[in-house]
Amino acid sequence: MSEDLKGKVALITGANKGIGYEIARQLGSRGATVLVGARDIRRGEEAADKLRFSEIHARTIQLDVSDQKTIDSAAKQIESEFGKLDILVNNAGIISDGDRLPPSQVDIETLRHTYETNVFGVFAVTKALLPLLKKSKAGRIVNLSSSLGSLTQNSDPNYEFADFKLLAYNSSKTAVNAITVLLAAELKDTPIKINAADPGFTATDINQYQGYRTVEQGAIPTGGYANAAVRLATLPDDGSSGGFFDENGVVPW
Repeated sequence: MSEDLKGKVALITGANKGIGYEIARQLGSRGATVLVGARDIRRGEEAADKLRFSEIHARTIQLDVSDQKTIDSAAKQIESEFGKLDILVNNAGIISDGDRLPPSQVDIETLRHTYETNVFGVFAVTKALLPLLKKSKAGRIVNLSSSLGSLTQNSDPNYEFADFKLLAYNSSKTAVNAITVLLAAELKDTPIKINAADPGFTATDINQYQGYRTVEQGAIPTGGYANAAVRLATLPDDGSSGGFFDENGVVPW
């Protein structure tokens, strides 16, 4: 096991499965203590058990990003047990069935439900944990976004996913990108770096496993510029902040 992250504490939301689990595994394999954020404590423990079987230091944190009480409780637990947080990966996200309609036909409740997790959840978790990230010598925040949130690419009829006009999901990721930029500006004079990561079209339950990338490819460096999630979670002191990246480099806003 590589130990370049030994002594670091990393929280990944929605880490009991999919890309979140793989990010946790990769950070843990490099020596970090990983906190498996999960709404369902049982599923979180099952994921943590698998990580521990691989000799990774893993703990479960019950965390529903749409429930402020669990967010506050998680922050208190992390402060009590570790006194700091080095890495926060805002991975939890949803696509609602009602979003698979033409934009004008999407119900307002679908929009609200999606934003509650994908946007408000990201902000609420980040806000609650920012004091602990400020206690780290080099705090890192990674917001899992998507190229579907790129206004530039959504405006391009030749964009690879031009037919995927999911009003709630796409716009929620655009909002996540905006939060990333604004927080990066606020934190520019601190050691904290915050960026948005596009893992690519990865096969997870959020898209009924239609993606053509594996969760491993969606989470880890694959050569060249490297896929964003783990790379951005482990940026050096001179790394970027306030950007939007995939494995090929910068993604247009």
